[in-house]
Amino acid sequence: MTTLRPIRHEDRLSVLDHLDELRKRLFVSVGALLLAFCVCFAFNGQLIRVLNRPLPPAATTGLGSQNTQDAALHKGFVKIEKAASGLSGSFARSHGVAPGASREFAQLAAAAREVAKELPANASSQEKPITFGVSEAFTTTLMVVGYFALMITLPILLYQLYAFVIPALGKDERRVAVPSMIAAPLLFVAGCVFTYFAIVPPAIHFLQGYNSNDFQNLLQAKAYYKFEIILMMGIGLAFQVPLLLLALQKVGVITASTLTLNWRYATVLIAVIAAALPGVDPVSMFMETLPLVLLYLSSIVLLKFVERRNRRRLLAEAKRATRPSDD
Repeated sequence: MTTLRPIRHEDRLSVLDHLDELRKRLFVSVGALLLAFCVCFAFNGQLIRVLNRPLPPAATTGLGSQNTQDAALHKGFVKIEKAASGLSGSFARSHGVAPGASREFAQLAAAAREVAKELPANASSQEKPITFGVSEAFTTTLMVVGYFALMITLPILLYQLYAFVIPALGKDERRVAVPSMIAAPLLFVAGCVFTYFAIVPPAIHFLQGYNSNDFQNLLQAKAYYKFEIILMMGIGLAFQVPLLLLALQKVGVITASTLTLNWRYATVLIAVIAAALPGVDPVSMFMETLPLVLLYLSSIVLLKFVERRNRRRLLAEAKRATRPSDD
């Protein structure tokens, strides 16, 4: 029976052994995903507030303006209640005044107090997305929790994939695969964090504020969260470009010179990829294109460094091979 560990390159396994190992690694992956899902579901409110953070202030939107007006009405009715209560007391202490006037002001104060209770005391400082139907709030929460669980368990999923394919890799290939598998989750997280802080806020502010005087923007929760999460995951995957180019260089498909000579075509391709991602406004496209171009340029530097190191290693091996052996 196989154990749950990376199989060595020299190990020989039957088809059933490979299937058994695959079953175990799938079981571990699904278990980690379910555990992350349960943990994320327990903190779904905090996760949703994290996604709501890039939203503009509520006072700048139609729903936010209504919320601000309700808060102003609350303050107005509180003032009416205080004024009516004061007048009621004054009329009660005055002589020669009909007692009905005092009761009328008391009733006005009570009515103003009841209306003020139904209105929010303070305007919300941030817009909240809206949901439609009975179950959309629940299903949208499940969608957010599922995406977060997938992002959290990505390092475990990548390790299980690496541990399963490692027997097919030679010693030299494994020397490249191990750092790549370590760097892949880090680059993915870096892409998600960059998108959350640098791309999403200006994109949301631009899109929500565009012609805001002529439109009443009602931000649907499911559409907004899907836009934000898919954008983060798309940029996170795009941050894997250096690893992809390094792998292509390793198998001899490209070199650093290839990337340098074709940088114009690469820039056009990057622009097409940015256009395919959520957010078609110029702000989003620029903020998506810029890091990808920088990653492409850094990949050229990385490939040149790797090629220079490989040349030095080959020269050292050639010198050792031509050096006369001591008898």
